[in-house]
Amino acid sequence: MTFRKYLVLAGVTLCASIGDSLLSRGMKQVGSISLHHLSDLILAVLNPSVALGILLLLGFFASYMTALSWADLTYVLPATSLGYVLLTLIAKFYLHESVTTSRWIGVLLISSGVGFVTQGPALTHHPQKANPYEAEYEPASMKDGQ
Repeated sequence: MTFRKYLVLAGVTLCASIGDSLLSRGMKQVGSISLHHLSDLILAVLNPSVALGILLLLGFFASYMTALSWADLTYVLPATSLGYVLLTLIAKFYLHESVTTSRWIGVLLISSGVGFVTQGPALTHHPQKANPYEAEYEPASMKDGQ
């Protein structure tokens, strides 16, 4: 893993956590909306917290796609789950939400699970085969050794 790849994973974690937090904050400011009233949805998106949250979540998806381009899903998803830890801290101290003991235990379990995942390889390596089409198109006379 290079420093750049760690930065991408950090980008996934930070953009998702902060984006979700801002989205939650903005939607609490906007109040209840209905998909039956398109104007409610447009007004919600125009809320600064919601708009910034959406932009950060777009940054999350861009970083997530980048990470998936060089690592397995089974590596990227658990490695970026540290965002749940950050999100819980933001919810507790910034959004002033109540976080139960069982949720804190869940955060500790996630953190320890991430430690296990980071010990393994980021990408599954498959043995290189010769061109898979060679045997398929090889003339029968060559297969028999003639």
